[in-house]
Formats: sequence, structure tokens, C-alpha cells
Amino acid sequence: MKIRRAVATDVEAIVAMLADDPLGAQREKPGDPAYLSAFEVIDADPHQYLAVAEDETGEVVGTLQLTFTSGLSRMGMTRATVEAVRVRSGQRGNGLGERMLRWAIDEARARGCGVVQLTTDASRVDAHRFYERLGFTASHVGMKLAL
Repeated sequence: MKIRRAVATDVEAIVAMLADDPLGAQREKPGDPAYLSAFEVIDADPHQYLAVAEDETGEVVGTLQLTFTSGLSRMGMTRATVEAVRVRSGQRGNGLGERMLRWAIDEARARGCGVVQLTTDASRVDAHRFYERLGFTASHVGMKLAL
């Protein structure tokens, strides 16, 4: 498996993975041009890293997004936030998600981050166990306000 920065031609595969679960099926619209516009913004931002995992044939089988946030709290510590972790349905259960998260942690460490954080939907009980197994703790309560 190879993890690399996503390029525009990966967007279709990424969106397909985002839409391939009960929650994503309700909120994603594969084929919408908004995704390419969003990709351009992400790609131009040096504090963003949209990653894809490729299998040995070069096919995109996983994705996640890292955001690096500088802050004044904790003595000016930089944080890495992991978002939109997805593994293509035919690849789930083979350790790819763990390899991607370990890569993200290593990337955050290499960039001088003091913490890696993430949110996961409250209904994703299996995901909660997965993240806890990797050492993440449910130390905060996440809140959202839809606009």
C-alpha cells in the first residue's frame, strides 16, 4: 500500500468512498462539481493534506484528510485533525484503516504536532472501538451547529 497526496483525478474515487455507507449515502452527491471546487481549495492550502491510499495496482482504496491547526493554547501547540477516514468496502477489515491512521500520526509527529484529534459520528460504534484500539481517548464532547 502507498499513501500519497490526492490529485484532482482522485476526487471521484474519494467521493464514492464517502457516499458508501448509511450516513454518507444521505449527505453525499457523487458527480456534483462542488467536490472539484472543494478539492481546489484544499489542495491550495498548505495546512491541509488530503491523502489517498493506493493498492498494488494503483487503485485508490482509502482516504483521509489531515488539517494542521496552529493555536495559542497549550503553549502554541499545533494540532492535527483527522477527518473523513474511509476505506473502500471491498478492502475493509484487512488492516488498511490502521495503516492509514498510523501514517497520519507519523505525519503529524513529523510536522511538530503535539496532538492528533478526530471526531467520529456518535452512531459509529465500530469506529469508536477502532480509534480506541489505536490509543485515542474520548476526552472531549464534540458539538456541531448546522448552518
